[in-house]
Amino acid sequence: MNQTTILHNYCRFLFDAGIIFSIYLFSAIHVQGQEFNGKIPDMKEVDFSKLVQPVRNESKFLDADYNIWCGSVIKSENGKYYMFYSRWPKAKGHEAWITDSEIALAVADHPGGPYKHLKVVFEQRGKEYWDGIATHNPAAIFHKGKYYLFYMGTTGTAPITPGFAYSPAWYDYRNHQRIGVAIADDPEGVWKRFEKPLLDAGEDSTDYDAMLVSNPAITVDHNDRAILVYKQVEKNGTFRGGKVRYGVAFSNSLLGPFRKNPDPIFQDKNNADPKVWMLAEDPFIWHQRGTTFAIVRDVIGKFTGEEGALALFTSKNGSNWFPAQYPKVLSREVYDANGKKFDDKLERPWLLIENGMPNYLFGAMGIDKRKHSMNVAVPLHTKL
Repeated sequence: MNQTTILHNYCRFLFDAGIIFSIYLFSAIHVQGQEFNGKIPDMKEVDFSKLVQPVRNESKFLDADYNIWCGSVIKSENGKYYMFYSRWPKAKGHEAWITDSEIALAVADHPGGPYKHLKVVFEQRGKEYWDGIATHNPAAIFHKGKYYLFYMGTTGTAPITPGFAYSPAWYDYRNHQRIGVAIADDPEGVWKRFEKPLLDAGEDSTDYDAMLVSNPAITVDHNDRAILVYKQVEKNGTFRGGKVRYGVAFSNSLLGPFRKNPDPIFQDKNNADPKVWMLAEDPFIWHQRGTTFAIVRDVIGKFTGEEGALALFTSKNGSNWFPAQYPKVLSREVYDANGKKFDDKLERPWLLIENGMPNYLFGAMGIDKRKHSMNVAVPLHTKL
């Protein structure tokens, strides 16, 4: 396996747009046969799939009583690693996320774990609130001295009954998904939530996101412009709705207002198949050296050739996205340190970048055909 070798001495950390950098005194990095003496490599030229290492046991974050999903990891100014994650009672089944998910916080001293549950960040606060029933899809970012937590919230009025997944009542909660943001001075502190969503569904019934918006991904570019990528579901006269796409919106502030780009992203415009329901899902985005990157789940294998693998996209303006030179980030087949293959693919990816280099790829994964679920941290190289 081709490994990444890094030799360095560094003097301090710099936080910006949720990415942790270091000021180097010396560095020699070898990636894909290229040497970058004293320089951080261009991520557009990195084959992430060659950096993947087996998942160690301490990098599996589980709770016997809860299903765990998502996983947004940042390094705080106090040197600790914080994971914002979604959880809901295991006994209620996997599909209960839409009515019972809450965003919680875990902490670790090492990026690969072990992580320990610290507290619930957002508890249920009542159906009268737009996010009062469930919160999900956390995406944390540190910017200019503040912590921002983007998330999906939902509400509904239909009766919640056991085993009602994918019924009209279940879709009542699914279709009320909207995107919000909360702000704090400290990950362990009090998070200020807002009375209205940050991003709402489209007002026109023909909009790509007329039914719902969810799955936020956030970064800030070199011009201090906030870029918000999100899931769109169109209306088609059914409870389920129509095609699932991804959109992008821009703002001069992480608190909005956000201006929606008119066209969906992560599409295959030259070979569009009208029968395809969804091409990409679960984006993680970051900005580095004038380029915005996205890691997405390749739903049907259109971009990597492998259904369910993770794919890398790049964009110069946030509106037009293209598969990277090495599009495959991670196969759908993931292995632990004992060589055992996990029985699920990795979803909801989150890349932790330290010293300008990718360090761990986090993601959610089902256990035993999703009777349970966890977050895992996939190491991407051997040393930092």
